[in-house]
Amino acid sequence: MQIGHLFADAAPPVAGERFDTLLQHRNLQIERIVSSRTLAPQTWVQPQDEWVLLLQGDAVLDVDGQRVALQAGDHLFLPAGLAHRVESTSEGALWLAVHLHPDATP
Repeated sequence: MQIGHLFADAAPPVAGERFDTLLQHRNLQIERIVSSRTLAPQTWVQPQDEWVLLLQGDAVLDVDGQRVALQAGDHLFLPAGLAHRVESTSEGALWLAVHLHPDATP
């Protein structure tokens, strides 16, 4: 058994985002992401599906060329291979990301 607290040590980094793995089990990974207001542009194209929930704050993403504005409580499914980039966030935006990695077994 593993117990943690989602809001413990949730202060944003000075710049960029911090990715904290909360659970890694078989092909499932759950991350907490804490964002600062200052982000370096980075486009993600991942080999796994990802579902994200914005718990606090707001954010604007570019998802395959489409602008997507999110507020606290909004969630978004990003299928594997879909290009996406976080354009902006409010200071201390807090995310929960669930990754489903491709099954390594046949």
